[in-house]
Amino acid sequence: MILDVQQIHGFYGKSHILQGVTLRVGEGETVTLLGRNGAGKSTTLKSIAGVVTPAHGAVTFKGEPIHKLAPHRIASRGVCFVPEHRGIFRLLSVEENLRLGARKDSPWQLDDIYRIFPRLKERRANGGAQLSGGEQQMLAIGRALLNHPRLLMLDEPVEGLAPVIVEEIVAQLKLIKQAGVAILLVEQNLEVCSQLADRHYIIEQGVVVYEGENAAFIADESVKDRYLGVGVV
Repeated sequence: MILDVQQIHGFYGKSHILQGVTLRVGEGETVTLLGRNGAGKSTTLKSIAGVVTPAHGAVTFKGEPIHKLAPHRIASRGVCFVPEHRGIFRLLSVEENLRLGARKDSPWQLDDIYRIFPRLKERRANGGAQLSGGEQQMLAIGRALLNHPRLLMLDEPVEGLAPVIVEEIVAQLKLIKQAGVAILLVEQNLEVCSQLADRHYIIEQGVVVYEGENAAFIADESVKDRYLGVGVV
């Protein structure tokens, strides 16, 4: 396992958001973390990335504990987090945004990003503020890849995007998966999740209540109805 999260607890002020979350991600595996709004999905990603420090429990990455490290130290070890707000520098060009995230030792180079995201190549001289929501998401993912991730964590990457753009991003994430990058995905679109994931976790009120392989998850309508209130079409 590249990532092993064991019984982490997390707080926002006095609110006990995470109440013993346990999950694992294998080398090259794509895993989703599902749940209703407020269940603790984003807080789990932030706890792994060091943005929120777990009050209890442990996070191990490549066999070493990281839960007491600063976010930049965690990122330097290969855990790259693309938050929901994307973090694009609006006044910088696409290429300038990408170069800011680049590591010299990364196997991912600018040409690789432009191959996976041809829209970014077309828009490379445009400012971040001139991009559509889908293009901004592509830029955020591309910038993370240049930081040499062993684990890419994505928070709602296709939320609010047009269906044609969603299809494009799904195809791009499949290419990233094929390159051997492990992915931990928080996403509400179950069709997207079922296309990408090897396994799924469902979190409810800060506790993991379900773990299953993709085929079993797709087939089990009762689980989706009970915990998510939706199904995969």
